[in-house]
Amino acid sequence: MKLSRLLSAAAAASVLIALAGCSASGPVVAPITVTANDLQGQTVEVPLNSTLVINTGDLAVDSYTAKVADESVATFVQGRSDGSAEFNPGFTPKKVGETEVTMTNEDGGIQPLEFTIKVTPIPAGGNLGGSGR
Repeated sequence: MKLSRLLSAAAAASVLIALAGCSASGPVVAPITVTANDLQGQTVEVPLNSTLVINTGDLAVDSYTAKVADESVATFVQGRSDGSAEFNPGFTPKKVGETEVTMTNEDGGIQPLEFTIKVTPIPAGGNLGGSGR
C-alpha cells in the first residue's frame, strides 16, 4: 500500500514538473487587428511586443503587397493560404518609431491603402490587451 502511494506521488510530481516546463516565458500578447478598409489615412499604434494583422475581408489573403518606407521600424509579412488554413497579411514591429506604408492589391481596381505604423515601446505590464487601433 505504501509503495503504491509513493509511486502515485512520484508520478504526480513528474507530471507537475513536466507541465512547469511548458509554461510561457512571458505574457501572451494579442495582435492588433485592423480591417483593410479602415486603414486609409490612419495611424496605427503597435506595441513593440505585438504585431499588426490586416483583415482582408472578402479579398484573398495573399493578394496584398506592401511598401514600407522604413523597414528598420516594421516589416511586411505576406498573407498566405496553405490549403488547410489562411494567414492574413501583417506587419512585424522592429523598433520604436514611425513609418509610412502603402498596401496594394493585385486584383486591381482597389485604391492603394496609405497609412502610418507607429511602433510604441512595450507598455508596463506587457500589453495583455486585445485588438483595435
